[in-house]
Amino acid sequence: MVRANGAVSLRELARVVQTSEVTVRRDVRALEAEGLLDRRHGGAVLPGGFTRESGFPQKSHLATAEKTAIADVAASLVEEGEAVVVGAGTTTQELARRLARVPGLTVVTNSLLVAQALAHANRVEVVMTGGTLRGSNYALVGSGAEQSLQGLRVSRAFLSGSGLTAERGLSTSNMLSASVDRALVQAAAEVVVLADHTKLGTDTMFQTVPTDVITRLVTDEPPAHDDRAATELQALADQGVQITVAGGTASGGASGEGGGGMAGRRPRRESPLPVQRRGGPTAQLRGAGPLHEQQAGERVRVADMRRR
Repeated sequence: MVRANGAVSLRELARVVQTSEVTVRRDVRALEAEGLLDRRHGGAVLPGGFTRESGFPQKSHLATAEKTAIADVAASLVEEGEAVVVGAGTTTQELARRLARVPGLTVVTNSLLVAQALAHANRVEVVMTGGTLRGSNYALVGSGAEQSLQGLRVSRAFLSGSGLTAERGLSTSNMLSASVDRALVQAAAEVVVLADHTKLGTDTMFQTVPTDVITRLVTDEPPAHDDRAATELQALADQGVQITVAGGTASGGASGEGGGGMAGRRPRRESPLPVQRRGGPTAQLRGAGPLHEQQAGERVRVADMRRR
């Protein structure tokens, strides 16, 4: 599976071979000792330090439940009438399917898959970049894509990638994709990264979003014994990234967060990790009050941007 996909999660391995994650983790440790693969947070990759990029067919079958939960939470952050940027990836494709139900939305994207998911949404306007088609992930890349983003300004960007670390931020294995992702970031007031736990602690060749530029990370609950993933999340929180964990138990007031008429959202919780907010004191993400105050401020800024 690792040779075919480039990377695989412990949860997926346990499901396929119908055994526990504890057993899978022990076997992966033994395979690593033989030099057949490298362990990563919550999974395994091909040996050699930096992971290679898998094609879309392989990625679409990895961590599907986690991606669905992440997309549910990310969609709840989007409100009616917003303008957002959505990058390429299988997780962002899941997000796009949910954004189709948000009225008055404008979505700028370089992904054919994101555009396809929104093609029949009557109340959503889709704006595509120019560029050259990269067939492995159905994304438009190159100077044409980057130039079409110049002068653009939206409320937030939703991006995925191949790896995420507190030291380097979000990264990807392809230079052209990285360059377009950086242009997408420049167009947004805030950056939301969508990354399942298998990408935490994984470093790939080309940095797309430095850690200090990431506003929020939406991820899934790491396995109970994955101490390294928890450590990475703590390190990201220490650098000011707001952590939202999908699929957890909803804490007080969380179900009222976001908007956009997204009925039937999965419950989730804000991470209890302490967060040093940029330019402010240490605060907990748990609880409705600070989150609602922050979102009210977001709506004011977006409304002010529209008036201008």
